[in-house]
Amino acid sequence: MALRFARRLGLADAVTVANAAVGFLAVVAATVDVALAARLILLAAVADGLDGVVARHRGSTPAGPYLDSLADVASFGVAPAALVAAVVGDGRSLATDPALVAAGIGAGALFVAAAVARLGLYTADEDGSRETVGVPTTLAATVLAAAVIAGYTAPLLLVAATAAFALLMGSTVTYPDLHAQDALVMGVVQAAVILTPAGHMATGALPAWIGEGFAFALLFLSCGYLLLGPRFYWGDGIRAPPGLRR
Repeated sequence: MALRFARRLGLADAVTVANAAVGFLAVVAATVDVALAARLILLAAVADGLDGVVARHRGSTPAGPYLDSLADVASFGVAPAALVAAVVGDGRSLATDPALVAAGIGAGALFVAAAVARLGLYTADEDGSRETVGVPTTLAATVLAAAVIAGYTAPLLLVAATAAFALLMGSTVTYPDLHAQDALVMGVVQAAVILTPAGHMATGALPAWIGEGFAFALLFLSCGYLLLGPRFYWGDGIRAPPGLRR
């Protein structure tokens, strides 16, 4: 029996659907190993960038933008929220620290709601544009995942960051798309963070600190774009909003 949609979806769509599946795996992994869950979120981010490359070289289908937003809800909305909730709930219970656990769950729910709203508006209003309004969901998820891998797992810090990202996703701050060369650098660093555990298992010659080193590099690059991108990153054919033009 042939699947109804098998002939209607392209290769880029298949990568997008795989992105959603990885997001689900990240949610499940968050209940067992938060570092693994964080790496799966980064893997989904790599797939999110890859589907755009495939679409440009192999073409896309009308369903592509809708599938992309749906997949992003799973991988960069639900999965990061589940990751933060798992970190906050680790070693705690509603009986011992109910306020903190409730805050973590509430911040995660707010994050998911903001991601759904942002992605829906992006599909309706901004698809095909070289800029986006509000913090991109992929960027927010990458910062949270990199922070967990780098060891920044203080519950209050993660809860505050999750709530802040939920508000920033709905803000009017405009971000230019990453230039191709910078997106490639980001993807390479993400891949290095993902693959480091496999490297450690393959050889003892790999320094123990190198995994956290890549995670810190990813966190530095992501936060740099988060904080400086709206003001200084315009160029390469992308025009800044009127209020930022000199």
